[in-house]
Amino acid sequence: MVRNPAVAGQFYSGSKESLAKEVRGLIDETAGREDAIGVVSPHAGYVYSGLVAGSTLSSIKSKSTYIILGPNHTGLGSPFSISVSDSWKTPLGEVSVSKALSDKILKNCPDIKEDELAHIHEHSIEVQLPFLQALQKDLTFVPIVISLGSLETYRNIGEGLAKSVKELKIEKDITIIASSDMTHYESRETAKAKDSKAIDAILKLDEKSLVERIEKFDISMCGFAPAAIMIVAAKKLGAASAHLIKYQTSGEVSGDYSSVVGYAGIIIS
Repeated sequence: MVRNPAVAGQFYSGSKESLAKEVRGLIDETAGREDAIGVVSPHAGYVYSGLVAGSTLSSIKSKSTYIILGPNHTGLGSPFSISVSDSWKTPLGEVSVSKALSDKILKNCPDIKEDELAHIHEHSIEVQLPFLQALQKDLTFVPIVISLGSLETYRNIGEGLAKSVKELKIEKDITIIASSDMTHYESRETAKAKDSKAIDAILKLDEKSLVERIEKFDISMCGFAPAAIMIVAAKKLGAASAHLIKYQTSGEVSGDYSSVVGYAGIIIS
């Protein structure tokens, strides 16, 4: 079964030629490539968040496999859902889903269920793929949609992901991407202040602080749960540091600073 693109022609260009050109304009061909265990990358339309996503994903070494964790914007499907498709299609071609890693994750993460419904219309994972396709020829991935849960659940899933990677002995061959935008529809000044608190927790690799700050400061970061899970898994896989690649808001594109969405690109190694 092939999962067809849900937002081609909307969030990014719909044809192979135009998308290739669009992505080339957003990635940094001269960037130093870091050996990343984890990444936070945004998922809005490329006109708004593409420069942050492109700058971030072109700053990491290509790996043969990625786990991409995305929030559930649609409300469909199981709360924690792994795609059952054999591959995902974008205008740039198909990307195979790693069956071996998917099976391990299902075994080690009892909270995660096989459920394609959560993936059919969800854009947060899909929009990461064209960047990865443009940056390397061959890759496989595991798409997982993440809904809201407890910190304990996030930690259990993160530990299960790391265990799955270790059991397959692919620690050096994988990067975990948490797909997330930051604050939504507040002034640029407020968004930057709130986002700095969430970013600080991520840079400290502190999933507990991240979850607490999201609630305490009412930060509308849609993918904080994927980010928390990624942090847990990355630490179990040996991550010790993180740094911010780029931060900007939609206001830099639209010129409207009264109601923006924030975008952050972070690498964990």
